[in-house]
Amino acid sequence: MGRRRHAAGPTEDPIPAPPCGPPMPRQVLVIACGMLAREILAIRERLGLTHLVLKCLPAELHFQPQRIAAAVDAAIGKAKAQGYRHIFVGYADCGSGGMLDKVLERQGVERLEGPHCFALYQGMAAFAALAEADVTSFYMTDFLCRQFDAFFTRPLGLDRHPELARDFFANYQKVVYLAQTEDAALERVARNAAAMLGLAYEKRVTFYGDLGPALARAAARPET
Repeated sequence: MGRRRHAAGPTEDPIPAPPCGPPMPRQVLVIACGMLAREILAIRERLGLTHLVLKCLPAELHFQPQRIAAAVDAAIGKAKAQGYRHIFVGYADCGSGGMLDKVLERQGVERLEGPHCFALYQGMAAFAALAEADVTSFYMTDFLCRQFDAFFTRPLGLDRHPELARDFFANYQKVVYLAQTEDAALERVARNAAAMLGLAYEKRVTFYGDLGPALARAAARPET
């Protein structure tokens, strides 16, 4: 579950303005973690959720959870000022320590269930069943495989001093790759990461877990 601060990846983009013309009561704005961008777009296409609009906050907030609540609060305020009536937040608690929920209660906005995206991908029931056994597991997802060098290797200096890997990850026992897709290149990254860190390796094919149903419910809510 990495803990480094610097990262490359999706950066904050302007909140898409609602299209000109008559209001679209079914339009739903999803303000999401940049780490979920690719998956949310794939689900939107698969389910035909053409009225779902995506706005991503910087993926690096995953490693700065104390900033998530304020960033989401500001994004919701801006979206409401632009006329969005239906907003859903594509974050779990994500280490905010309940601060995100306080913001969302005040704003009248709902979010993804659960403590973090690793639980979301596995499904809440499966995660709960494995949580105790996984306490020393280092989770990787498709996104983290794609960004492993940018999120971990270079910021931690492991490209220059690979011997430090055992020190940085001494509290972990295995890498658990939660795979959203069957991609040999991404799995190779996860396996290589486990070898570099001196950890055991396990792959769990989760696909999108609870993310798809959550987005489908959020997209349908304005019609009820």
